Amino acid sequence: MIFPNIAASLSRIFYGWRMIGLVSAIRVVGGGIHQYGFTVFFLPISQDLGMSRAATSLAFSLARAQGAIEAPLVGYLIDRFGPRPIIVTAAFLAGAGYILLSWVDSYASFLVVYLAVISLAFIAGFVHSPMVIANSWFIRQRARAMTVVSAAVPVGGAILSPLLAVGVQSLGWRWAAFFSGCLFLAVCLPLSFQVRRSPESMGLLPDGEAPRARDSDAHSMNNIASEPRERDLPAAQAMKTAIFWLLVVSMTARVAAYSTVSVHFVPVMVWQGLAQEEAAFMLGAFAFTTLLDASFPIVWATVGDFYGRKYFATIRGMLSFFYMWGSVAGPVLAGAMYDRSQSYRGVMWIFFFILALATLLNALLIKPWRRCATAAQLNN
Repeated sequence: MIFPNIAASLSRIFYGWRMIGLVSAIRVVGGGIHQYGFTVFFLPISQDLGMSRAATSLAFSLARAQGAIEAPLVGYLIDRFGPRPIIVTAAFLAGAGYILLSWVDSYASFLVVYLAVISLAFIAGFVHSPMVIANSWFIRQRARAMTVVSAAVPVGGAILSPLLAVGVQSLGWRWAAFFSGCLFLAVCLPLSFQVRRSPESMGLLPDGEAPRARDSDAHSMNNIASEPRERDLPAAQAMKTAIFWLLVVSMTARVAAYSTVSVHFVPVMVWQGLAQEEAAFMLGAFAFTTLLDASFPIVWATVGDFYGRKYFATIRGMLSFFYMWGSVAGPVLAGAMYDRSQSYRGVMWIFFFILALATLLNALLIKPWRRCATAAQLNN
């Protein structure tokens, strides 16, 4: 009787939370292996292929530039066809790419595999699409859903990155890359086929409100009035608002600092005197601490509150086109500064001030968001 009871309990859970669990599982793997795992591979690959830190950082930065250029098109495609095709493609390319990465023997082949295979759709499938899922399935609980999705990345970093470090130290980085690719194909690819676009595609409403019967016109009007509503602003109009550009500047500053720390974490710890394996395990602790920082999902939930669900992916793509250049410049700048001075001290001070600026700009969003939330409550 235990299993039927469990099955009955799970059947009562809003399907949107199943979608959040599904894309979060996909992001755990992507976050642990790719987003946090890149710094585990950083020194072994650069030493094996004879690359400088600036050159190794360049691969990460070019991948972010690629993601920025793709973002507007990806956003349109997600709004047009749904997130599932994007996630399926990203999961397959990530798996195949890491298997191919284990065979690279030069900087040129490393760039080809990392950019043309692994990173080609990674940001679209593992970063943009899961957030679109959260925004599509929820309105009132949007921030909570996005927080769960965002938390999956540091959870992956805390759990998988130390295991990846063990693999690199015991088997070598090539075998670690090979098994990472197999994990993408075995876990993320099957899960990606189960993604559903929106509650409406399954006869449901956001936040778990089941559609009500419409027996008469009058009854229909009452039901429509009681359903969650919000303003859906097209991307072209969103880009004309001051809030859009305030978000661009603040997010550029934040991703510049975050990407730099993520890419250079192990090299920074080695600079501070730790061994590579010790630094890799410290990465797990770093990932756990970022789990407590809910600023990224709150910002994206705010974007959803300002601009709605219908054009969210396109608007997110346009925002990404502008702010992702911070993650392009940051790691390369840090690598170049280290190559010249053999120190990360100047890098740390620069990004301290950048994060202070981002905090100030985010604070300016509070009053406009409160006005938007008040207007939404009056409409509902």
